[in-house]
Amino acid sequence: MISAAQFQKELELIIANAIREDVGDGDHSSLACIPNTAQGKAKLLVKGNGIIAGVEFAKMIFKYVDTNLQVEVLIEDGEVVKHGDIVFLVSGNSQSILKAERLVLNAMQRMSAIATKTKHFAALLQGTKAKVLDTRKTTPGIRAIEKWAVKIGGGENHRFALYDMIMLKDNHIDFAGGISQAIAKTKNYLMDNDKDLKIIVEARDLNEVQQILHAGGVYRILLDNFDYETTRKAVQLIGNQCLTESSGNINEKTIRSYAECGVNYISSGALTHSIYNMDLSLKAIE
Repeated sequence: MISAAQFQKELELIIANAIREDVGDGDHSSLACIPNTAQGKAKLLVKGNGIIAGVEFAKMIFKYVDTNLQVEVLIEDGEVVKHGDIVFLVSGNSQSILKAERLVLNAMQRMSAIATKTKHFAALLQGTKAKVLDTRKTTPGIRAIEKWAVKIGGGENHRFALYDMIMLKDNHIDFAGGISQAIAKTKNYLMDNDKDLKIIVEARDLNEVQQILHAGGVYRILLDNFDYETTRKAVQLIGNQCLTESSGNINEKTIRSYAECGVNYISSGALTHSIYNMDLSLKAIE
């Protein structure tokens, strides 16, 4: 999986690029009417209900914009919030606060929505051994904060990108000439290039599950678009030979039933691609 250092670098790149995109050669609205010595204070106001996420990321943004900005956190990442709650107070140079405002809000609104949906899905799995996973179906350029939000909401991260895990899906298998060929070529590639990456292979039916097991050396089998009965049969067939993951047709109505089939993981792209931003606002304090 991605290292902590690389993940931190991804966060820093998101902030730098977002500020470049939003500020350009200057926040002329603030420069035009607020003295550069003016000091101010603002509060992060919640205007919805759910799980708050992005507090620590907001602190990174404020620090990047102005190291002298001070943030007093009142509600931590992962806590339940309701309309009217104040998450944090930020004080310091007024121009700096306004320069950071939109990025803080954009990030926290989306992260909070993802954390809220993930928390809901995770709650539906209580009492089973299954854990909910995210996918690579993320917003280009901000994957790191979306996956961070999944963790805050109680989910787990799948691979971060193409480089930190092998995942042989239907197209890989078809292009490689079949499951046994794809797995054999992958093992040789990892050996030749001295790489230690876990291998996940997608199965489209029970016959493919058997082929994967026969090939061996696979960390997890992805049961893609299996119905409940076939999922149960696949789990029994696989036993303790490797881990199992269900994907496809996963929503709040189906996730519990898939978990009860005995799979270890359930992945859902909906955690990151089908959410509605939480309403948050940064308001100046007189």
